[in-house]
Amino acid sequence: MAIPALDCIRENFPQAKMIGILKPNAQGILRDGPWFDHFINCEDKSWKGFWSMVRQLKSFTPDIAVVMPNSIRSVLTLWLGGIKKRYGYRRSARNVFLSGGPKPKYEKSNIIPLPMQDYYLEICNWMGLRPPRQKKPRLYIGPELKQRGRQLLEKYGIKLNDLVIGINPGASYGSSKCWPADYFARTSDLLRKEMNARLLLLSGPGEDAIVEAILEKTSADIIDTRPDRIDLELLKPLIQRCNLLITNDTGPRHYAVAFDVPVIVIMGPTDPRYTAANLEKTIVLREELACSPCHKKQCPTDHECMRKITPEKVLEAGRELLQRSDR
Repeated sequence: MAIPALDCIRENFPQAKMIGILKPNAQGILRDGPWFDHFINCEDKSWKGFWSMVRQLKSFTPDIAVVMPNSIRSVLTLWLGGIKKRYGYRRSARNVFLSGGPKPKYEKSNIIPLPMQDYYLEICNWMGLRPPRQKKPRLYIGPELKQRGRQLLEKYGIKLNDLVIGINPGASYGSSKCWPADYFARTSDLLRKEMNARLLLLSGPGEDAIVEAILEKTSADIIDTRPDRIDLELLKPLIQRCNLLITNDTGPRHYAVAFDVPVIVIMGPTDPRYTAANLEKTIVLREELACSPCHKKQCPTDHECMRKITPEKVLEAGRELLQRSDR
């Protein structure tokens, strides 16, 4: 969701040396793209990691920093790193560490939700930068990664003309974002029976329980990718190969958008306004309830916002998206 802002910065400063401060596991998402010349590992959960970041920043002597997270800690790192011009959202106590930036728009005492790509672009607008040529996220796959992805797909026995549907049942945010495992299992049965699709089950660290629950409850032949330890970088060619992705409201949905892959998003506790952009090939399934959006990591009641979205509704949305892509 930050990629349009990264495009904007790169297009306005084509000769600049750009340094990305990201968690190590996230760097592969942006690798092979035109944005960053170097990465610094964001490891600010410990004092050792925090001061390592500060020392690396000082060694690069950057002229300008654009900070996208809203935390005080992220701005403090840049301030201690000696960067004189630091731009980001001016929110509460972090203002003292910023050189400037926009303020969020409020309605009464609440921040008005914006699509996150527009939220980040507002920093660029405040800086007076020309808007990017396009406001759609894009991701890149270099030759080495492309070959790794091809080998993996061959290992799974996926052929050129196969209908491939990716299933992403986890969410690092918390269990409240996760559609029930038995619903994913039932959906897998329906997809295999009606469409004869190859089903690619995608998962990340800590998601073994939901994957095993799906495999236990389904009779469909599903490709379990866990043994290959698919990281966020190798996930790119797998999602690019999918004809359709079915996912909770989590990171892989944005991969699908970047690769023009039709995607069904099963949304429960989150506010859809934060991701209401580039939805041409997206169907968001969501129930409007009095308790949602709650943004809680765990549902304190019966998870009605997710349980009301049935496998049959997902199947119907899948039919619609695949018919659109055939036109």
